[in-house]
Amino acid sequence: MATATAIELELETAHGAGHDGHDDHGHADHPPTSTGLNSRKMLMWLFLASDCMFFGTLISTYISTRNRSIELGTPPYPNEIFDIPYTSVSAFVLLMSSLTMVLALSAIQRGDNRGLRIWIAATALLGAIFVGGQFFEFTSFAHEGLTLSSNIFGSSFYVLTGFHGAHVTIGVAWLMSLLFVSLRGGLPPEHAADVEIAGLYWHFVDIVWIVIFTLVYLIPYADGPEGAVEAVPEAFLRVLTIGERFLTALPI
Repeated sequence: MATATAIELELETAHGAGHDGHDDHGHADHPPTSTGLNSRKMLMWLFLASDCMFFGTLISTYISTRNRSIELGTPPYPNEIFDIPYTSVSAFVLLMSSLTMVLALSAIQRGDNRGLRIWIAATALLGAIFVGGQFFEFTSFAHEGLTLSSNIFGSSFYVLTGFHGAHVTIGVAWLMSLLFVSLRGGLPPEHAADVEIAGLYWHFVDIVWIVIFTLVYLIPYADGPEGAVEAVPEAFLRVLTIGERFLTALPI
């Protein structure tokens, strides 16, 4: 009787161990998706791909009409209102926020909650400074006569840069929500993917601004209606010159 009871207990123990091992094996070997990638990251990449097409359309529209107001003689013109040094500072602030975003992700992966909060707050602050600077720039342009309906340049410029500013504002709100969750203890290292996904969005917004800043602010415009025909060749010549200098500087 005792032997039979012992055999039954051994069988039950072995069955339980096999069941637990099967569960552990399933959790360890089966990824969350059939591709082995985090489903939320995949969704973010799909969203960013669609956003690329969205901004590509806006940028193409702006490029195709960038000198149209000059050709039609409907001021104000870009050269009359753009403040390149001011916008360059704003661009630098936004680009620096990519660095702080990387530091925030590194902090949560190390389990450094204090560092995570500092760098997320710094990223959100830099983004807010950029948005505030853009609002001030828009206000200054409006005082100089450039509005959404003043000419083709104004319409395409405000739509393009305005939508980008809206994306930055959404990113700032997202970062602030992560900071709030972290302060309540809801962002352990196991949830580093939450910060990484937010970082993907933030880096995308920064890259888009690099493109916008280059095409909208740095490529020169014609000085007036009489110089509109010469503006496009000069712009392409300047881009080629910059590209040539970059290639020359490469250690090849």
